[in-house]
Amino acid sequence: MRRTAFTDSKVPGLSLRILPSGVKSWNVTWARNRDLAIGKYPTVTLEAARTRARRKLAEADEHGAPLVLMKAKPRHLTWGTFLTEHYKPHVLATAKAGAATVANLEAQFAHLDDTPLAGITRADFDAFKASRLKAKIKPATVNRDLDRIKAALAQAVAWEMLDKNPLAGVKRIKRDIEQRIRYLTKDEENALRSALEAREARARSQRASGDAWRSERGYELLGPIEGFSDHLKPMTLLALNTGLRRGELTQLKWSDVDLEGKRVTVRAGYAKSGKARHVPLNTEALQVLKEYRKQHSGKGELFGVASVKTAWSGLMKEAKISGFRFHDLRHSFASKLVMRGIDLNTVRELLGHGDIAMTLRYAHLAPEHKAAAVEALVD
Repeated sequence: MRRTAFTDSKVPGLSLRILPSGVKSWNVTWARNRDLAIGKYPTVTLEAARTRARRKLAEADEHGAPLVLMKAKPRHLTWGTFLTEHYKPHVLATAKAGAATVANLEAQFAHLDDTPLAGITRADFDAFKASRLKAKIKPATVNRDLDRIKAALAQAVAWEMLDKNPLAGVKRIKRDIEQRIRYLTKDEENALRSALEAREARARSQRASGDAWRSERGYELLGPIEGFSDHLKPMTLLALNTGLRRGELTQLKWSDVDLEGKRVTVRAGYAKSGKARHVPLNTEALQVLKEYRKQHSGKGELFGVASVKTAWSGLMKEAKISGFRFHDLRHSFASKLVMRGIDLNTVRELLGHGDIAMTLRYAHLAPEHKAAAVEALVD
C-alpha cells in the first residue's frame, strides 16, 4: 500500500493522509511544501480537524506559519534559516513593504547566514556599520539597516526562538541634522513653479500638434488637455503646501479628501508614524485639488503612481535646481512655517512626527524667536 492523501472539500489545505502502515493523520498545508500534522484519525473527528485546520490557517495568514512552529525553539537556529523559513513568510504576510524588507536583510546580512541566532553580537553589527560607512554609505541608510535587523531579532524573541535581542541596546547613528535640511529659497521656488508651468504648456502644445497630425489623416482627435497634463504639478504643489510625504501622497484616496472641510486625512494604514492625522488645506492646495478633481471620477487614488523619480529629475534639470529631492518639499513646507513664526509643536502635528525631536531640526531657522526669548529677561 502506497501513501495516499484525501483533500477536504470544505477547508482548503486540510487533508487526510494514510501511510503504508495504515496510520491515518490529519494534515494542514498553508504554503508549498509547508504542512503540519494536526491529529490522528479517528481520535480526531472530521469536524474537529476542520476546526483545528481553520485556526492554523488563520495563524499562518497572520504570522506566516502556525504559532506552534513559531514558538518552537530549534537548537542552533542560524540567522539564514530563521530569515528564510520563519521571518520572511511572516513579513511578506503582514508588512506593507515586506518584500523590500526581506530583500534588504538578505542582501546586507548574508555574511551572518551561518551564524547561530543566539551568536549574533553587537560587535557583528559594529563591524558591519564600519564597513558600510567606509564604503560611503549614508548614515541614514545604515540606520535603516539597523532598524530592520533589530525588528527581525525582536520578532525571534517574541516567538521564543531567542532569549533576548542582542542588538536591543545598539543606538542609531547621530548625525548633524541641520546639514540635512534642504529647502527651497524664494528664487528656487519661483524657478520650480516656472518649470511646472513650462512643462504644462509643452504638454498642451504637443497635444495640439498631435491632433493636427491626426486631423490630416482622418484619425480621431484626442482634444485639448483640460486641467493638468498629468500628476506631477498637482502632486508637487500639494506637497509644497501640506508637507505630506511622497508615500502618503501616492496612497492618498479621494475618500480622504474633504474639499468642503478644507482638509485631507492621512490614514494610519499608510502614515509613516502609524497614526492618522488631519492636514488643513490652504488656498492654493484647495484650488489645486478642486481643479484636479474635475479630471477624475472621485474614486480610488488621486495620483495612481508609485514613483516620480524620472519626472522629478527632468523638472529639476529644467528649473536648474541642484541637490533637491521630492522629499525636500516637505522640508520646505516645515521651514517656511518655522520662519514665519509657527510654533514647533504645531509644525510637529502637521508633519505627523511622533517625536518632537524630529521637528527640532527646524528650530535653527527661527533665530529671532531665540533672541526674543532672552530679551524678555530684560526689565
